[in-house]
Formats: sequence, structure tokens, C-alpha cells
Amino acid sequence: MSVHNSRMHFGHLNPEDSTRALAASAAQAVVDEGLTMAAAKQRAAEQLGLRGRIVWPDEAMLDAAVREHIAIFCPDEQAEALRGLRRLALRWMVRLAEFSPHVSGAVWHGTATWHSDVFLQLFCEDPKAAEWALLERRVVFHPGTAKGWLGSPVPVLTVRETCPDSGEPVLVHLMVHDRDDVRGALKPDTMGRVPRGDAAALQHRMENLGS
Repeated sequence: MSVHNSRMHFGHLNPEDSTRALAASAAQAVVDEGLTMAAAKQRAAEQLGLRGRIVWPDEAMLDAAVREHIAIFCPDEQAEALRGLRRLALRWMVRLAEFSPHVSGAVWHGTATWHSDVFLQLFCEDPKAAEWALLERRVVFHPGTAKGWLGSPVPVLTVRETCPDSGEPVLVHLMVHDRDDVRGALKPDTMGRVPRGDAAALQHRMENLGS
């Protein structure tokens, strides 16, 4: 079905059906292209020709749609990617153990594909400490900023790493937080899930299939 025809068809759906269609279309973009949820939702709305007051799918519906898409179209490939990216994340967590690293995002929640980036939260007494550690290890990184889970911008050090399992480059984003922020790192998210985990927690998930 072309984008033009999609717009003609989905524009007449009731709000509940259009929300489900949005979730399914966004999930496909997240899994197959590695788009963020926000970007995937916007693209889905454009492709489906939805205008005006849109009833957006919530986080739980989007997560369910992503898992359904994976289960139908790429369960084996996704499982392989998840194992590889978790091993890569754990390697970095061991390397940067002095900063109490926690992994988050799709790698932690179990929906990562080869299109996914790795997100690690670091907790530092000095915000420059992680940067110095990378310089000492002669690691090439790109500095930037991003919105942290507390709502304010935090420094991000992005490393381009070759994943041993795929042989392809993966972006590892090291998000630098204040040391005291670690106390709120495991506060449940809007879906009631633990939003991130330390190396031991990630290792546990890796040893327990389905986590």
C-alpha cells in the first residue's frame, strides 16, 4: 500500500483504531530502522495521514507493539542482536566500573536490534572525570548533551565501537550524572519497570533467557 493510499484509508479510522495503527507503524520504524519512539510516532502519523487532535499511543502500547513486531518478523535475529549488544554494554560497564555504570534503553529492556544504540548512565563526583578516564585510555569520543531522566541536560560522551558479534559499528552513549543521582536510578518508570540496571543486574538478565 502506498503512502498516499494509506492516508486515504487511515484518515477514516476511529480514534482507538488510529492509535493502534500508529503504534504498529511506529514499532516497525523502531525495530527496522532504529528510530527513537518520538521520531517513529511522528513519522507514523505522517504516513497514516493523521491530522488535528491525535490520540497518541502511550508507552505501554508502544512497548507492546515493538515486542509484537519482533515476535512476528525477526525473533531469532533480534535475540542474537540483544545478546551481542548486552555483551558489548557489559564490557564497557566493566571498563568504567569506577563510575557505577547502569545500562538503560532497549538493551536493558530486551527490545534492542542491530539498529539500536547502547545507553550507559555514569555517576561521577566530578563531571569531567569520565572524560578524563576516556582520554587516559585513548578512547576517541564525541562530546554532547542530552536530556537526562531527571529532566535537565546532562553531558554525553559518545563512542563509536565495533561490536564483536556483528562486526558492525555501534554507538555507545555515556550519559554523565552527578554521583548523588545514583540513589534515584532504580525508581520505577511510568510502566512500573526498573528503568536501568548495574552490571550484576545485566549479567543476571543475560543468564536468564526472556529477560
